[in-house]
Amino acid sequence: MLHTRFTETFGVAHPIVQGGMQWVGRAELVAAVAEAGGLGFITALTQPTPEDLRKEIARTRELTDKPFGVNLTILPSINPPPYEEYARVIIDSGVKIVETAGSNPEPFLPAYRAAGIKVLHKCTSVRHALKAQRIGVDGVSIDGFECAGHPGEDDIPGLVLIPAAARELSIPMIASGGIADARGLVAALALGADGVNMGSRFLCTQESAIDQKVKERIVANSERDTKLIFRTMHNTARVADNEVSRKVVEIEKAGGTFDDVRELVSGARGRTVYENGDIDAGIWSVGLCQGLIHDIPSCAELISRMVAEAEELITQRLAAAVVTG
Repeated sequence: MLHTRFTETFGVAHPIVQGGMQWVGRAELVAAVAEAGGLGFITALTQPTPEDLRKEIARTRELTDKPFGVNLTILPSINPPPYEEYARVIIDSGVKIVETAGSNPEPFLPAYRAAGIKVLHKCTSVRHALKAQRIGVDGVSIDGFECAGHPGEDDIPGLVLIPAAARELSIPMIASGGIADARGLVAALALGADGVNMGSRFLCTQESAIDQKVKERIVANSERDTKLIFRTMHNTARVADNEVSRKVVEIEKAGGTFDDVRELVSGARGRTVYENGDIDAGIWSVGLCQGLIHDIPSCAELISRMVAEAEELITQRLAAAVVTG
């Protein structure tokens, strides 16, 4: 058993988190992670309306009585979704853990605190993690440059970012980016983290509700099969290397603006990839750790394997490396 400040604070058996993933963080996956002793997050904005989120929370509760949370990512938008209504559904539904990301979560914290909700904030730099700590979140999830989605603009990989954050923070911290197995879990703990967050690895599990062809592509891909888009727009995103992402990079290099790639990168096209298995239908997020993913296990198999192998690494291989005299 791996007991850390994270498992103690958030009330889960294992220091392994399935964070929010657009179009992916649904009841079946979240419940499977929870049943296996990890912490899974429903992705609020995958649900079209706050009422749909209410139903998804209820569906998850039908599948598990273990702790789970909801991710609510807040981003600038011309036509923003009703964030306050989504937050109210989370509170009214009795959810006790929220993962925040994107913009500053401070405006929402008083309501979350009043409802007894613990907040895990996702960030990509030490300075942002310290800001989250100052405003009173219960823990932070810090993304290294290896991660899928938005790794920030500092390009700091986990090997440096995790210990740099651990040196400054006093609240629990979990590491994200480049982690897909027991070795990554043990490394994160050694670097000062209290657990790990995995997106791409949980994307490629039996309970992940995406097309089997996408999962098989992740297994087939190597760590070299991603692209960084939106670099010139200072909104970097790591996505799968495919026809669309290569086209976006070409347009950026030629001086193109977001308007020139808007149609290519639409969320609707990305959703089509996950639902229909057309790998080149749009951009879709996956991290460098796909090079470490070689199977499609159940969440129970994945988590139990990671914990058992991590315990063996710590108690045998690493312990054997320590000699006295």
